[in-house]
Amino acid sequence: MSDTAVIHEHGHVPQPVQHGKPGGILRHTSIVTGLVSGVVLAVIAYLVGGMLMPQGTLDADGIQVGINAQIAATYIAWVVGFMAGIGAFAGPIRWAMGHDLTHDDAEYMAGKGQGKWRYWKYTTDHKVVGFQYLVISMVLLGLGGFLAMLVRTELGATWTEVFDPNFYNSIIGTHGIVMIIAMIIVVTGPLGNFVVPIMIGARDMAFPRLNALSFWLLFAAVPPLVTNLMLGGMRDGWTVYQPLGAQAPVGMIGYQITIITFAFSTGIASVNLITTIVTMRARGMTWNRVPIFVIGIIASSIMGLVWFPMFQYSQVFALSDRVIATSFYIPQMGGSVWLYENLFWLLGHPEVYVIVVPGTAALMELMVVFLRKPLFSYKVAVAGFAGIVGISSVVWVHHMYMTGWAPAAGYPFMLSTELISIPFGFLVMVMLGTIWRGKVWTRLPMMAVFAVLWNKVIGGITGVYLSDVPVDQYMHGSMFVVAHFHFMLMGAGLFAAMGAISYWFPKMTGRMLDERIGSIGFWTAFAGFQLTFGSMFVAGLQGMPRRVLQFDDAFNVSNWLSTIGAYTIGIGMLVFLYAIVTSWRSSVLAAANPWGAKTLEWQTETPVPLENFPVLPVVTSDPYGYGVPDPYDEIEEQLTDEDATVGAR
Repeated sequence: MSDTAVIHEHGHVPQPVQHGKPGGILRHTSIVTGLVSGVVLAVIAYLVGGMLMPQGTLDADGIQVGINAQIAATYIAWVVGFMAGIGAFAGPIRWAMGHDLTHDDAEYMAGKGQGKWRYWKYTTDHKVVGFQYLVISMVLLGLGGFLAMLVRTELGATWTEVFDPNFYNSIIGTHGIVMIIAMIIVVTGPLGNFVVPIMIGARDMAFPRLNALSFWLLFAAVPPLVTNLMLGGMRDGWTVYQPLGAQAPVGMIGYQITIITFAFSTGIASVNLITTIVTMRARGMTWNRVPIFVIGIIASSIMGLVWFPMFQYSQVFALSDRVIATSFYIPQMGGSVWLYENLFWLLGHPEVYVIVVPGTAALMELMVVFLRKPLFSYKVAVAGFAGIVGISSVVWVHHMYMTGWAPAAGYPFMLSTELISIPFGFLVMVMLGTIWRGKVWTRLPMMAVFAVLWNKVIGGITGVYLSDVPVDQYMHGSMFVVAHFHFMLMGAGLFAAMGAISYWFPKMTGRMLDERIGSIGFWTAFAGFQLTFGSMFVAGLQGMPRRVLQFDDAFNVSNWLSTIGAYTIGIGMLVFLYAIVTSWRSSVLAAANPWGAKTLEWQTETPVPLENFPVLPVVTSDPYGYGVPDPYDEIEEQLTDEDATVGAR
């Protein structure tokens, strides 16, 4: 036997030599070491930067150049230090030292034998990563919701000024980007990681270590965004258009570092999901047998992978202008602010579908279970997703109708924006066709389908209005626009996520969700949502602009109603969160397949074993054969009848 390989005690696969205990340095790393090393390195960078960076020098906008570089170095040091402390660099270092991972190392990294502590470590098991994404999604939604309550408090208290105008603007911008990040990950993060590998019959993701890397990069991106409020904030909305963004306080740098880091996270996650789905499907799972939820996840991942780097580039260039005096967006030095707007909106509209598509696919997946009938026209649904992926790449300019950039491009982009309603309409048609003449099993996940369809119709119709150049000239920058995109992002995205999490909750946690409490929270939030944004439609039609602190008394009633509705949403979401937390801790234990579903994730044990399947499954049909006799069931019944006959004799 060579000195570079041994035979593993549990099998006959050649293994590298085990150096030390399984896991190596990862045995000593966790979120605690990550936080400590991140803070320590950030403090060192801040102090050293203060000594090395020239202080007092002002750029063309009157901003201190030295403090910009110092704060940027501090945030970058935080990200690098945290990732080092959590153990993200252990793999590359081992590779550089020539120490390949053994089977025992891989099992330790997957969390074997570590109990609940594995959720606080750099763990590679896709199920653990799914839980981690679920928790951080709820935290971000809670933070974004809290900021929304502050905004509505200001707008509802029409008789006084609650917040300083600059702080109020910072609240709006931070609320916007926090909710965007939360909505991007709320379905794809928890369910894409936990459910998809099992649903396609795989034992894990294609790149387990990259899976952990994508989550902890997201975690590292959150503190810079939150701390921007303590450093002057981002006062120009979540879009932070240049040149306004260049004139903002140093808190803007936190936003830029967050976007740059989050883009790496989404890119890694998208590559991992796409590779897993394309290469690791179970034998027999041809593309026409792939569950529709998987199709939605791969469509969303493709859009995120292609278009999110545009957003990242826009912030890299903006940070470069602030820190090292480049001139990408400075017209006096040959730059162009149009470059920023085009880069930003190249993601800004596909991002809507990155949010909506996974939730829509999840509802399609679960509604067939609660209707006990096949999905109406699976191929039309796939065509709808494909159409959205394609057309979403040529609609971004409708956000720039009123900017003065390329007026001749307005009408072609008006046409492309209206065209995207066709594939999106395909998805609505498939959902309605599936419901048609079905016998509904009225459980909470199915109720989410009806709520989302209602919101989609309102959001879709109002979106057609806003796509028209003449209408947009009146509506642009009004509360009507705010109401429209909330009906799409929250009305379709968030309520779909609530339904999807309710459906897969038993498989993820091993316990049944308390649907009575969950339904109270869901419908309370839904009612508050209609009041909040229905009133905003009225205010927008009356001419109320968005992002304002003070307004005419004519808009008082609309704002009072919207604020009441917003607090109702908050109450409903807290009740729904209470249902999740209490059910997770002490609810009724769930069976392996409580819904009687046919997809593969419901055919394995609950809780799901470390490697998902003891023997990899073989797929022989599509997962939507409800109402069609299963030949294996008939054989089992015949054998049972024969046994009964023999027993009687």
